[in-house]
Amino acid sequence: MDNQTSQNNKRIAKNTLLLYFRMLLTMVVSLYTSRVVLGALGVEDYGIYNVVGGVVAMFSMLSGSLSAAISRFITFELGAGNREKLARVFSSSVTIQLGLCAIVLILAETVGLWFLNNKMVIPESRMYAANWVYQLSLLTFVINLISIPYNAAIIAHERMSAFAYISIFEAVSKLIVAYCIVISPIDKLILYAIMLATIAIIIRMIYGIYCKKRFEECTYHFIYDHDLLKQMFGFAGWNFIGASSALLRDQGGNIVINLFCGPAVNAARGIASQVNTAIHSFVTNFMTALNPQITKSYASGERQYMMTLLFQGARLSYYILLLLSLPVIVNTHYILQLWLGQVPEHTVLFIQLVLIFGMCESISSPLVTAMLATGKIRNYQLVVGGCQMLNLPVSYILLRLGAIPETVLIVAIAISQLCLVTRLYMLRGLIGLKARAFIKEVYLNVIVVTILSAVIPFVLASVFQDNLWSFIALSVITVSSTLLVEFYVGCTARERQFVVSKVKKIIKKNYDKNK
Repeated sequence: MDNQTSQNNKRIAKNTLLLYFRMLLTMVVSLYTSRVVLGALGVEDYGIYNVVGGVVAMFSMLSGSLSAAISRFITFELGAGNREKLARVFSSSVTIQLGLCAIVLILAETVGLWFLNNKMVIPESRMYAANWVYQLSLLTFVINLISIPYNAAIIAHERMSAFAYISIFEAVSKLIVAYCIVISPIDKLILYAIMLATIAIIIRMIYGIYCKKRFEECTYHFIYDHDLLKQMFGFAGWNFIGASSALLRDQGGNIVINLFCGPAVNAARGIASQVNTAIHSFVTNFMTALNPQITKSYASGERQYMMTLLFQGARLSYYILLLLSLPVIVNTHYILQLWLGQVPEHTVLFIQLVLIFGMCESISSPLVTAMLATGKIRNYQLVVGGCQMLNLPVSYILLRLGAIPETVLIVAIAISQLCLVTRLYMLRGLIGLKARAFIKEVYLNVIVVTILSAVIPFVLASVFQDNLWSFIALSVITVSSTLLVEFYVGCTARERQFVVSKVKKIIKKNYDKNK
């Protein structure tokens, strides 16, 4: 058992490193291209692309729940070792996604198109380009929808190297896109949408070919397994509440901002989302490597190991985000001037709030995975999903009363805390989670670590000037402060001992190598 746990931990570490390589590459390219694209498109067109893409993303409410169902069922059957059922699950998943594509296309070309042309706040001169962006975003969305079972298979098999290698192609392609829209004589917004859709299609084809060659279950055959389809749709139906509530919170908030504040503020929200995506990808990569182990440990009955993963995963995911987010929060204004040059209004506070929201949500990520692993999600989704649904109406009412645009994120942060408490209460009955222990060992722990890490950086930030040397000094102090507090306050004695032993081992290995 200990040997198996050690192998699982090594697999998690290896997969996390591979995903970090992928993330670092895409993050550098993403941050660079964001500056180039913002400069080439201008604030208004950049905002239009973000909000129109958000309309298309609204239709992923229909797919998000099934995506989670597919990932859960494929990973569960791998953990249970049932290869025959695994193949049936995969083929059934593809059949479901094809049917869902037809539904999405009908809704998007009727309700979605009407909303875009009649309700969105977009200058008349840019409506033609906005419709192009809408159709191309829809095409990309449908291709991604069909590809979900293939991506789920890669994650379930824990073959993260595929993501790392294919990301090299993706990063180079996006650099080419940035260059092309700068020199293009045609409408830059339309060209940008065309090229991004083309890249997405090619990448999804590569993932599909890889899966067919590597995994025997990834060969599609039309089958009609009534019991399996009923089971998957039952799971997805209840998960639809959670998936739709999260999407309404994010993309619905973006559309509400457009209705009250216009596309220029959407540009600020879009930039904040770029920064959050870049930083949050560290935790996403960690959880992508960890999630299959949580589901497989539940499927194989290793409950104690699963609880260990939940507690450690929640703390570590938060610590990673805090380490990366705090220097950005402290230096937001200078970083934006250095990165973009042209900084849309509201961007500074949007970025700071969206990073705080990401840290709040990171604690819940392992809990959601554990909940999905059980398959018993009806009551959970009704309660937690119902809480998340409050984001859109509360944000709409406050903006209508004259609140600042950033209120959308302030509301999201407050409701995320309510959802965390609700998750802990619900999971106590679902998987036997010790809620009080989680609050003490995880929630209170990260609050103390955050306060102690932030004191010195914020005091110094009020004294330092906005220049390169102050930025470097403050970043070094912030990272050092956070690392020390996380190590001595955040980690348990056993975790500190583990880190020290690994560092000594690496030093000794390098010393012996250089002798």
